[in-house]
Amino acid sequence: MPDVTSRLVADPVGDPAATAPDARRLAGLDELVSRCVACPRLVAWREEVAQVRRAAFRDEEYWGRPVPGFGPEDAAIGIVGLAPAAHGGNRTGRIFTGDRSGDVLFRALYDVGLASQPEARHRDDGLTLHRTRITAPVHCAPPANKPTPTERDTCRPWLVRELALLRPTLRSVVVLGAFGWQALMPVLEQTAWQLPRPRPKFGHDAHVELPAADGGAPLHLLGCYHVSQQNTFTGKLTPAMLRGVLEHARALAGV
Repeated sequence: MPDVTSRLVADPVGDPAATAPDARRLAGLDELVSRCVACPRLVAWREEVAQVRRAAFRDEEYWGRPVPGFGPEDAAIGIVGLAPAAHGGNRTGRIFTGDRSGDVLFRALYDVGLASQPEARHRDDGLTLHRTRITAPVHCAPPANKPTPTERDTCRPWLVRELALLRPTLRSVVVLGAFGWQALMPVLEQTAWQLPRPRPKFGHDAHVELPAADGGAPLHLLGCYHVSQQNTFTGKLTPAMLRGVLEHARALAGV
């Protein structure tokens, strides 16, 4: 285990590669993820943010730990982002919850029938997802929203195991942004699906069908611009564009 002191994690997990394969259910995997201290820089940053806090949230108790995936064990649709936001998921303890990117994403999920409500405020707000699970290649909020390649690779075993546990039902995956797309490629190489050569390139509305190496169902991989404020405020990604990709993913998954 790395030499890391955490104020918020009482029973730390230090090696995702050794620990992730032991998870037999998503609930168990999520619990392990929430105790990870494998990346010292990310531990220090996420807990500093949780202690200093933004003025608008000064009276709130921040989560300040790794943020696991969110959604049911029988998900047919996966959504892969980048990493939790410092004052969003790192504050609320649920991915894409409590920030403007999440506002856009959950509104669209609700509009296409994949979420029970259009807003996500905190972990106990009653929101549920329908046959959909949201996750990320990096589970800790990184400084400047930029995890290092080493941090991305260290976190990879969590996502490998998550997709393996979702294998029986997962049929389509929407990847938000080029970082998530690139990070997902080596993950897929360690799972049940086969990647073409050369690797597929990211693009909005990109669609690649990946055949299964285990004789099971293929996986449909779809690209979508990230729901960042930079993209949504400038109109690079509009609500209609996002709904279109989600509807496509839903149709391909048979949901």
